[in-house]
Amino acid sequence: MKFIRNEWVLFIGLLTVLFFKTIGNDLLLGSSSSVLYWSAAGFLFIIVMLSIFGVVKHSDALAINLGDPLGTLILTLSVISLEVIMISSVMLTGDSNPVLARDTMFAVIMSILNGLVGVALLIGGHKYHIQKYNIQGINSYLVAIVPLAILCLILPNFTSKNEFGEMSFILASALVVISIILYGIFLYVQTKSHSYFFIDEDNDHTDEHHSILGSNTYHFLLLFGYLIVVIFLAKSIAIPIDASIGHLGAPAALGGLVVALLVLAPEGVGAIKASLNNQLQRAMNLFFGSILATISLTVPAVIVISNMIGEPIILGLEPAQMILLIASLMVASISFRHGKTNILNGVTHLFLFFIYIVLIFD
Repeated sequence: MKFIRNEWVLFIGLLTVLFFKTIGNDLLLGSSSSVLYWSAAGFLFIIVMLSIFGVVKHSDALAINLGDPLGTLILTLSVISLEVIMISSVMLTGDSNPVLARDTMFAVIMSILNGLVGVALLIGGHKYHIQKYNIQGINSYLVAIVPLAILCLILPNFTSKNEFGEMSFILASALVVISIILYGIFLYVQTKSHSYFFIDEDNDHTDEHHSILGSNTYHFLLLFGYLIVVIFLAKSIAIPIDASIGHLGAPAALGGLVVALLVLAPEGVGAIKASLNNQLQRAMNLFFGSILATISLTVPAVIVISNMIGEPIILGLEPAQMILLIASLMVASISFRHGKTNILNGVTHLFLFFIYIVLIFD
């Protein structure tokens, strides 16, 4: 009974998933009255948000039990792995969309690198004026993110292509190998050889967690359970979001951005909470770790699936998107080069995110 009282949201969330995956989606497809439609959409949103806070609660507990960077790494890999599964399932069962993986990766990168990082730096800088982090850890992220982002999302535009506009088999194979090896080496550095790069001992407030801690298996299973709820309900909540966007005449890409933000919300909430507690290193571990994992795991998965099912895939960004990606990587490299940040860094990243939103509508 105590377990049910503590985790009632998970039970309600799983029942909600079951309902919307059977008959509930009919309430969101316009076949019901407006009262039922908005009631279903509102209930769906509330359950998603409560599940997000459940993810954050158990990821915090794992971070205390395992210590950083392992605690944040588990949350990052859980969210990104399920995101990759979502993209892969759409590729295997949905209509052909050669730019699906590219647009999803770009949305995730822009949302994290400019949107969420900007918010965290802004509110943390406002509260503490200057926040510190371990510069060696951020440099380790960037030295892997920058080349992978350019090689996977920009280089394909300037290489030989087949009749479908895809990059050559040789380049695609090279990107798969490079992504996997580089990420594997990074994980070794992060968890084994140089784990102290990703810890800021001067601002470690893990003792502020007041909940009763359980075993690692207990918290990991519950973390995974809440993530399952968020992922599956994010696909259902995309229905009223897309309908609202269509009613307003907004671009379809805006719906993808909203769903991406919902999927990333567990990390976003956890990272912003860490920034408010002056744990900027933990926040950046979540953010930059998600960007690196998104590219490193998504690119190999979608290339392999594309070759298996014989569907074309295009990874190269549009010209305006390439410029924005390069500008974002440059600003990130400058913002995190001195070991300290302030509100100016946050505002600059948010302005770049604003330009990304403008490009969606342009």
